[in-house]
Amino acid sequence: MTRIIEAQKITKIFGQEKNQTIALNDVSIFITSNEFVCVMGPSGSGKSTLLFAVSGMDMIDKGSVSINGVPLYDMDEQKLADFRRKKMGFVFQNPTMLPSLDILDNIMLPSYEDYKKDKSKLSQMALKLMKLTGIEGIENRKITEVSGGQLQRASICRAILHNPDILFGDEPTGALNSKSSEEILDIFEQLNKKGMTILLVTHDPKVAARAGRIIFMKDGALESELNFENENQHTRLDLINQKMSELGI
Repeated sequence: MTRIIEAQKITKIFGQEKNQTIALNDVSIFITSNEFVCVMGPSGSGKSTLLFAVSGMDMIDKGSVSINGVPLYDMDEQKLADFRRKKMGFVFQNPTMLPSLDILDNIMLPSYEDYKKDKSKLSQMALKLMKLTGIEGIENRKITEVSGGQLQRASICRAILHNPDILFGDEPTGALNSKSSEEILDIFEQLNKKGMTILLVTHDPKVAARAGRIIFMKDGALESELNFENENQHTRLDLINQKMSELGI
């Protein structure tokens, strides 16, 4: 299958001289199209730094990253920002939305640039996604008038409104209760089945069990991988917990 993300020997260092911390140490990974991949590891293992590096959200000190064959770090800041906006979607643990706008406008805001002449079409697309994700009817509410689960669904709508090549998530269910978490994961699975490539960072085995491949990190390096095919969720959880125990995670 086509490699949608290819990272070669990337290194990321925080601090200077004696206070340096090597967050990523010569890491190489690839993600193929239509994959659902989770990155796991203890706090400080570099998993979130890896996500920011391969998405172009944070500069690297060494190495290279390409998405669909396009080198991210050969672009200037503006071109990279435009590339991310058009090709990527992002869902974070705590959605960042503007309190002055209602839910619908918050969902549409990042895509306005591409639909300047047809905002009605953009609105129709957003409303369709809201229905698909189970939040129809809240489009006119402010972000303080909805639940955490509804807000996270809205952030997913915002992230996929422009049909990105890949969806990135950093602990996207970390602030949700178990019921809302399961519902959000169901949405990710549905998106993946429709062909969207997904890369999530998580510490939660239940989240990782939804993926087809898990990358384990420790001390800024790749430690191990698990690949799933037809295993049920119970078996996947057992294998994940066993691997975490082996790695001391």
